[in-house]
Amino acid sequence: MFQAGMKTIEPPKMALEGAQVWPMSVAAYRSLGEAGFIPKNSELLYGIVYKKMSKSPPHSAIVRRLLKLLQGVSLPGRFVSSEQPITCEDSEPEPDISIVRGKEEDFWDEHPHTADLVIEVCVTSHQFDLLKLKAYADAKVKECWLVLAPEKKIEVYREPAEGHFGDKQIIGPGGKLKSEAVPEFTVDLEKLFSK
Repeated sequence: MFQAGMKTIEPPKMALEGAQVWPMSVAAYRSLGEAGFIPKNSELLYGIVYKKMSKSPPHSAIVRRLLKLLQGVSLPGRFVSSEQPITCEDSEPEPDISIVRGKEEDFWDEHPHTADLVIEVCVTSHQFDLLKLKAYADAKVKECWLVLAPEKKIEVYREPAEGHFGDKQIIGPGGKLKSEAVPEFTVDLEKLFSK
């Protein structure tokens, strides 16, 4: 059990009564993945391998729009990454979008361990994406957005400390959201969610 913002979240029960779940390290997860024993469409969260949800058309459309917006933004000393791992202590989530400090070449041998901004698009995955907040807070991700497509809102989490985010805001429907961690990046929610 852990806190996501001000709300307490319990990870789902992954095993049947009496079954054993063996924790897995990030190194073991990578090794087994490279050997073909872990499905490609998975994420490691808190030592447990989760199958990622398939992406719906609205999910993909919103990710494309956000990436297009980011292409028009100058991000000196940072780069945009999409669906690539962030290595945490016992997790390796793959956010839909992350803005990472440094150059792409800096991460040839190792995945980033943090990000200035992480964006997760939630069409049907809100509860699952809430589970990732502890990993992102532990990794000192400065700001995390959960883009709630059906509600046309964005949950914004800031101030990571001790496994949770101290500040949570909900923006929308409508209005504009300017990132505090990446002040060059502003999103018009009306345009983001329009069909």
